[in-house]
Amino acid sequence: MDKRKLGSTDLLVSPITFGGNVFGWTLDEAKSFEILDGFFEAGFNFVDTADTYSRWVEGNEGGESEKIIGKWMKARNNRNKVILATKVGGDMGSGKKSLTKAHITASVEGSLKRLQTDYVDLYQSHYDDPDTSVEETLEAYDQLIRAGKVRWIGASNLSAERLKESLETSQRSSLPKYQSFQPEYNLYKREKFEKEFEQICLDHHLGVIGYYSLASGFLTGKYRSEADLGKSKRGGGVKSYMDERGFRILKALDEVSEQYNSAPASVALAWLIARPSATAPIASVTSLPQLEELARAAALKLDIEDISILDEASAWS
Repeated sequence: MDKRKLGSTDLLVSPITFGGNVFGWTLDEAKSFEILDGFFEAGFNFVDTADTYSRWVEGNEGGESEKIIGKWMKARNNRNKVILATKVGGDMGSGKKSLTKAHITASVEGSLKRLQTDYVDLYQSHYDDPDTSVEETLEAYDQLIRAGKVRWIGASNLSAERLKESLETSQRSSLPKYQSFQPEYNLYKREKFEKEFEQICLDHHLGVIGYYSLASGFLTGKYRSEADLGKSKRGGGVKSYMDERGFRILKALDEVSEQYNSAPASVALAWLIARPSATAPIASVTSLPQLEELARAAALKLDIEDISILDEASAWS
């Protein structure tokens, strides 16, 4: 499988990132191990998680995903084969999001313990903290990089203004630079990223690892009416996509998928992979057949004409 350079780092990542929010939520530990085994056997190597995954599940406190990944890496003795990304800054029970030096310094220790490793390949600011200066946040990352606990840093969910401010501060103050950006980005949700962020990422050579790559499962094609919303725990998040534009996108996916004898999910991901700004879109699966769709997406090279069909169906202006 072809690997891609993440930003200006030395990390060579697979063209699809596994989204670890399902571990400890829709997948228990045994099933998580099975899916991770299959993901790596297929040639992928990049896993993304966060310290807050999955606090939203009743009885969980956060860190469940990191614990499962840590147990799996220890059981398989494969830490050196995994490019591991996690995030900091989300609410872990305090009632607020934080990117202060004190919070980052304490949080990384918790993540490393749960992950059973002494370093993270990519440590990301999960949410912005407008009450903390970007200098303080970057100085905290600088200390972690110097200590060998973090290799590279990235950002997610920052405004365009704060992202640019962070990049300018890194250059001006010789502090570590964000090497990746993690936005919501898929065939349906294109406008915000393409209008506000895409050129920043291209200009600053940021790797883009967008989340909700399949629009909470809508782009798989399995949700085509409100009656379908009960098909999974994530179905409730799909209703907003069920409009004229959404069904136009599904029709285009059906048309292109038929030409390639592929599932709509594979084509939707292949469209993202072909974007000039994209590095490794994030996707999750809960079964081995779904994992085959990810492998198919990574190998799928869409023709310019077929990309145009999807571009036109999903156009936002």
